[in-house]
Amino acid sequence: MMTAAQLRAARALLGIDQRTLAELSGVSLPTIQRMEASEGNVRGVVESLTKVIEALDRCGVTLIGDNSRSEGGGRGVRFKEPAPPRNEA
Repeated sequence: MMTAAQLRAARALLGIDQRTLAELSGVSLPTIQRMEASEGNVRGVVESLTKVIEALDRCGVTLIGDNSRSEGGGRGVRFKEPAPPRNEA
C-alpha cells in the first residue's frame, strides 16, 4: 500500500513534478493527480499503482510501510510512529 502523502513525499525527494512522474511511470497526469488527492491509502487501478511504484523504485525511492524495517542505507524520512488511521467515510 502507498499513501497519498508518501507519493507526494517521494516526488519531493526526487525533485520532480506530477507531469514528470506521469511520464516516468507511463500513466496519465490526471491519474497522478487523483492518486495524490486521495485520503489515506492511494486508490486506483492496480496496474497504475504498480507502474508508479516501479517508476519510483527505478528513480531510487523505496516506500516504507508502517512498522517495516528499512534495510537500505540511503537517506530518507519517516514518522517516528505509524500515522494514526484517518476517518474514511
